Amino acid sequence: MQAWGHENDEQNGGRIIIDCLMNLPLLYWASQMSGDPSYGEVAYKQAELSRRYLVRGDDSSYHTFYFQKENGNPLGGGTHQGYRDGSTWTRGQAWGIYGFALSYRYTQDPAFLGTSKRLLRYFVDHLPEDHVAYWDFDVPIEEHTSRDSSASAITACGMLELLKLLPEGDPDRVWISDSLERTMQSLVKHYATIGEEAEGLLKHGSYHVRGNSGLDDYMIWGDYYYLEALMRLERSIPGYWYERSASVS
Repeated sequence: MQAWGHENDEQNGGRIIIDCLMNLPLLYWASQMSGDPSYGEVAYKQAELSRRYLVRGDDSSYHTFYFQKENGNPLGGGTHQGYRDGSTWTRGQAWGIYGFALSYRYTQDPAFLGTSKRLLRYFVDHLPEDHVAYWDFDVPIEEHTSRDSSASAITACGMLELLKLLPEGDPDRVWISDSLERTMQSLVKHYATIGEEAEGLLKHGSYHVRGNSGLDDYMIWGDYYYLEALMRLERSIPGYWYERSASVS
């Protein structure tokens, strides 16, 4: 599934992005609702392609990966919004954490669950002291280096998804729960605009730092996933891709 441009686009033909993992539940759902397995099959193939080529051996991730348009042969990884081609764009890593967990929920393929957990471990292990990510894990940290609070909000939802999927006795639940608590406490205490007149719920988000766009601002997806995390925690609403109970208002 090509991310951008028309089929034979010179720059983007044959290019996938890690962000698209978050769109795949629509295809899984379409198969469930229609009885046509082809939608879910496409989603599964895209998730597996992403797992094989966007996730690197050290459990960091590429933002994008290129394939030869004519025959699908892999060419190499790159970035669009990250620091450089070989760096780890934190929001991309967050999309992978949540996205692979969602694909596991629909397919029960353990490779997707394991990938989500490994991506999360890398994310947590590379966080700064306050547990909220900078915009890229490889960017030099200086006084005015941009954060991306939205990456941490997305990851919080990914952690909540994993905790819902993992059995009670899974040993990974302990460190995931601890990381979730640290992330949410930091977002609420230091990044939320509680009591302020503001254009968003979370400060210090980043859109496209390398493109000099939205370096330190409110991000609508940051607000969305922050609110989703709060709703999951406070009202036990399990996330957008779960069918709602009639009793939930």
